[in-house]
This record gives sequence, structure tokens and C-alpha cells, in this order.
Amino acid sequence: MDIQKLAAHVVLLSSPGLGHLIPFIELGNHFALIHTHLKVTLLAVTSQTSEAETQILNSAMKTNLINIIQIPSPNIFHLIEYDAAPVTRLCVMMREAKPSIRKALSNMTLRPSLFIVDIFGTESLSIAKELRILNYVFVASHAKFLSLVIYTPVLDKQIEGQYVDQEEPLKIPGCNLVPPEDVVDPMLDRNSVQYEEYREVGNRILESDAILVNTWEELEHKHLQALRDEDLLGQILNKIPVHGIGPLVRQRVSETSEEFEPLLQWLDKQPNESVIYISFGSGGTISFEQMTELAWGLELSQQRFVWVVRAPTKVSADAAFFTTKYFNSGDNEVADYLPEGFLSRTNNIGTLIPEWAPQSSILRHRSVGGFLSHCGWNSTLESITNGVPMIAWPLYAEQRMNATLLVEDLGVAVRPKVLPTKKVVDREEIASMVREIMVVDENMKRNPIRGRVKKIRHSAEKALLKGGSSYAAMSRVVKTITSKS
Repeated sequence: MDIQKLAAHVVLLSSPGLGHLIPFIELGNHFALIHTHLKVTLLAVTSQTSEAETQILNSAMKTNLINIIQIPSPNIFHLIEYDAAPVTRLCVMMREAKPSIRKALSNMTLRPSLFIVDIFGTESLSIAKELRILNYVFVASHAKFLSLVIYTPVLDKQIEGQYVDQEEPLKIPGCNLVPPEDVVDPMLDRNSVQYEEYREVGNRILESDAILVNTWEELEHKHLQALRDEDLLGQILNKIPVHGIGPLVRQRVSETSEEFEPLLQWLDKQPNESVIYISFGSGGTISFEQMTELAWGLELSQQRFVWVVRAPTKVSADAAFFTTKYFNSGDNEVADYLPEGFLSRTNNIGTLIPEWAPQSSILRHRSVGGFLSHCGWNSTLESITNGVPMIAWPLYAEQRMNATLLVEDLGVAVRPKVLPTKKVVDREEIASMVREIMVVDENMKRNPIRGRVKKIRHSAEKALLKGGSSYAAMSRVVKTITSKS
């Protein structure tokens, strides 16, 4: 690549975890493919314990679309408790990585024109300001989530006691109400370290020059408008531009290997939209009791399935966040977690995958017609953009808020009557939910949930095309940085 021909250099900074890394890779790919005069570099602070993270980075490097510089996460265990919450760990990791980030930015041959960080890297905005580089925050989630983050410092002064104990929903100007049980994990305990870290993220976002959000106008017009309206949340942002540039999902990075060829061949043999895919994300785990009920529920539903099985946990729903495996050849081990005889009884209708599966390839497959999901935003977008309805099964982070958005606002998902993190969902309810999203009415030959999600898929496709809202937003960003280069 001839540096002299490049008009601008965009540098991205991702914190550890697939939920942050994947959308940043896609953001970088989008810049590089659509705006070919840009040089794009990704600074990836890595956890060093996630095989999936390593594999995704290696795949991205093979495309040669963006330059990737890995920054090993610093040793932080002398600074935090061994069982510190993920938000605390991420914020401390990114804070301690600042010297390496500053060095990487300072040593670049082509001066950065724009520096984009995720919400856990907002402390590095000060580095960009020192170096006089335009700086943005990329929110790899939706606009309603961003609204809650920036409004939390206000709620902190307004509300007494724990948020989860409030009798009324939390009110954010111009946005849909947030039920107390839907608040993000750091807000569950206002006396915790991670709450203090999270609250400060809300303040630091306001130091950026602009904000990019992995959503699009047609999906969240109300919340995006509230962020821009000076009588609503725009008053807090003080004219900081907010751009909906999504949906950015895994599309261009190869994630399949010979390991998964038998799975894809099995899917090829199934009828259209007949298979439900079950996965709790790269870091999600469930209890042994819940795994047993889920197995029985799938069997009772009599629907075809692909289930990514991870060892049950007694610790927390995010127990695998920093230790995700890419794949595990110990296939026989999964039988130890499941009801006796389950494998033999479901052999003709189901496939089990240990630890990790090529999710985007599965959700794109014509035979997949449903997704039982933890509702991480990456997974949510992959499901929506492939027209696949969901069973919302939130576990941690902002997933409860995502589930409400999917079920109540968009109508593209169903969910258990009680949060799965509060009570074991029984097999009959699981079977009922599976049938609700998978079975097509024999008389009407349609499923209303499938109809709604396909309509949203169409709006997502239009947003990214030339003339679409997200395409126009990205063009405005590029115009801004090239004019300043």
C-alpha cells in the first residue's frame, strides 16, 4: 500500500472480548472496503486467554484489509480482586495499557487522522487530545444502551437506593422506559467498584468529538433523535454528533474450518428454516439444572436443533468471558452434562457442538429458522440481519435491555416469563417457546414473528446500501476526517 496515496489514517482501539473485537474488525473492514483511500489500523488489547479471540484476529489479518497491532493486556491482578467483575477488569486493563497505546500511536509512520475507542477505552481519549487527533467513541451496542450510559451520572444524583429496588421504571428523556430489572450489570449494585467505573464511562464519553453507534435510523429513530435533541439527551451531549452506522456484523472474515464441515453438511440436508440454533455467546454459561431442562425442552419440542454446549457453571452467567475456547475436540465430554440417553434419542434431529461454533455461517444458512440467544448485541444483529427470530435468554451485561427491545419494541423474539438468571426455566416452557418461533401455521402458512424479523432485515440491508442512512452517516464521518487530514 502506497502511503503517499492515502488521504487519511483511521486508528481503532478495541478492548478484550469478542463482543468488542468483532464489531471493531467489521468497522475497520467497512472503512477499508467502502472508502479505499483510507488506511485503517486496529490496536487490539488482547486477553491472552481466549482461543476464539486469537482465531478471529488471525482470520482478520489474512484478509489484509486492515493493519492489526496486538497489545497484550497488562498484568492487573495486583490492582483488583481475583474475582473482580468483567467491567472492572476491562476498565483497569485498558487504563494500564495506556502507555502501550500512546507508544503505538506516537510511532505510526502515517499520522492518525482519527482515533476511535470503545466505551472501555475512553480513558485513552486523553492521548488523542495530547496528540491533537480527532477522537470518536464507537458504541458496539444500540442507541438505547448509549442513552442509559450517558444518563447514569444524572440518575446517580436523582435516585436514592439501589436501582433494582425502584418501584417505577427509570425515565430517560425521549427514550422508552427502562424497567429496574433491565439495568446493565454494573447498575445492579451501586456500592460496587464496577458501578463507579461504569458511571465514569458515561462522563468520559462526553469528552469525545463524535459517537458512532452500531444501529441504524430505521431501527431506533426515537432513541437516536433523543440523543440529538437539545431539549432531551442532546442537552447532555452538548452538540456531540451521534451517527448510526450499523448494522456491522461478521460477514467478510472466514470463520469456518474443516472442523465444522460435517455440521454445515448436516444443515444442507435439513428443510428450509427448520433448525433452531442454541448458543449463549462467547462468554455465557448456565447451570447444570438449567442445562438439563433445556435438553428436555428441546427434545419435547420435536424440532431440529444445533446446540453449542459449554460446561455448566455454579459461579456466574459470564464465567467464560475471558476464557473462551475456539473449539474443543473432546466431543464425548458433552454427554456428561446432559440427561441420560439424550444423545441417542435426539441423534436424528439434533447436533451438539462443544464450546464454540461458526455462528454467522450457521445463522446465514437457509435451514436455520430460530435462535435461542443470550441477546448479546453482536448475536442479535447477526440474527436480525439474517431474518432469524429469537428466543431471548439474557444472562449479563446489557442483555436484559436487549431482550426487552427485541420482544416488546420490535416483536421479533419471545422470552421466558421469569428472567433465566433468577429462576430455572422448565422444559415445558422451553418447548413452547421453541414451537412458537419455529412452527408455521398450517392454515395461514406463515409465522408473524418471522414476518416481522424479515421486514427489519430488509431495512438493515437498505441502511448499508448507497443512499441508505448508515451509508450516508459513514460518508459524513469520512468527509470530516479527510477534510482535516
